[in-house]
This record gives sequence, C-alpha cells and structure tokens, in this order.
Amino acid sequence: MLLEATLIALWAGLMGIDNYNGLTHAHRPIFSGLVIGLILGDVTTGLIIGGTLELIWMGMVPLAGAQPPNPVIGGVIGTAFGILLGEDPNVAVGIAIPFAVAVQGLITLLFTIYAPVMHRMDRHAEAANPWGIEKFNYLGLVILFVMNFVIAFLPINFGVQTAADIVETVPEWITDGLGIAGGIMPAIGFAMLLTIMLRAEYVMFFIVGFLLAAYLELDILAIALIGLSIALYDYYQNKRHDSQPKQAAGEEDFSDGI
Repeated sequence: MLLEATLIALWAGLMGIDNYNGLTHAHRPIFSGLVIGLILGDVTTGLIIGGTLELIWMGMVPLAGAQPPNPVIGGVIGTAFGILLGEDPNVAVGIAIPFAVAVQGLITLLFTIYAPVMHRMDRHAEAANPWGIEKFNYLGLVILFVMNFVIAFLPINFGVQTAADIVETVPEWITDGLGIAGGIMPAIGFAMLLTIMLRAEYVMFFIVGFLLAAYLELDILAIALIGLSIALYDYYQNKRHDSQPKQAAGEEDFSDGI
C-alpha cells in the first residue's frame, strides 16, 4: 500500500499546484478519478466516483476571496477511499467533503500567513531583482506541493480510522475558528468583486437581485436565469443597434410627427 499511497500523494501534490497555478483543470475530481483508478487497479470505479464528485464541484467556483471546498483533496481522498473500501459513490462523497472543507480552511490560513511576502516581492521589483520575485513564487509552489502530498499520503497510507482519530485531537477552538473564517470569506470575496465591478448604472440590478433573494426567497439558479435573460436581452439590443447603418454626417433625423 505504501507505493500506491505515494503515487496518489504525488498526484495530489502536483494537482495542488495546478489548482492555483497550472490551471489545466487536470485537478478536477473527474481526472483524479481516472488517475487514482489506474493506480489502484479499478478504473471503472474510479471514473464513477470521480464523476459523482465532479457533479458536486461543478458549480463551485472560486470568486475572489470566496473559496469552495478544496476539489483536489476532496477528489483524491474520496476516490481513493471509495475504491479501497469498495463502497457506493455516495459514501465516497461523505468521506470527501469533510476533508475538502478542512483543507480549504488550512489553505486559507496558509495564504493569510503568506500574504506579507507580497511586500517583499514589491521591494525586489523596485530593486529590479527578478530572481528575488521568482524564488518566492517557487517557494509557494513547493509549499503547496508538500502540503497536498502530506495530507493525501497520511490518511491513505494509515487508514480512515487513524485519520479520524487525528482530526478528533484538534482543539475545538481551532475547528470553530476555521468554520467562522470560512463563513466570512464568501462575504469578503463578493465585497472585493463589487469594489471592482460595481458601477452606478448596475446598482439597479444589484437591488433587484437582493429583493429576489431576501423577500421572494428565490434560489440562486432562478436568480441566475433571470440575470441571464436580462444579459441576453441587453446583448441582442446592443447588437441590433450596432448593426444599423450610421447616418451620414450632417444628415438630420426625420419624423412625421406620428
């Protein structure tokens, strides 16, 4: 089992980098299901579990500071234990989600600790020292790789029960703090987006969306479809307006008064 756990952990480490830096989407659960299925000798089950987990993460996208549960560790741990335990894919989901939520809280903490490095990189940029900037970027990649490697290797190599026992030893104030931070981060993320995207002519749509969610209690899909309808109407109206021939210079509009 040591060899299989090491290979799976190597995949998790590489995909941890891809999730934030490579962006090839190979880190998605559907791909992890295929690779882990090959490693553990059960491609069919790996694809079934990976596809099931992909359906969960399909609509979860990071928005600024709002980060969804980690798809890398969720996909790797869920698929690996689903195959090893021979359980239904739904059981794999129950295994994957707690790990994914916990790891995303850990990554949020890691990024917070790493944030002051940006000021060091600014000083290297002012000094025209590109290697100083590159080494901090490479250091971030190494940290991501090692963290994902260790998190994937330990539970797979030592088993579900051992991992559960380790999690139970974590003080409650730490887990509660990570939960509170996870609840705050989406609000911070959307606030950051609004500082960039919000313009005076779009405030009306923001208000309409708030009314639909707060007072009519529509779910996010219904509100998104309403927004899509408005966007399509605006797009085709502008397209039709742009396709109309421009008036010649000096030519005045004519109206018959009707």
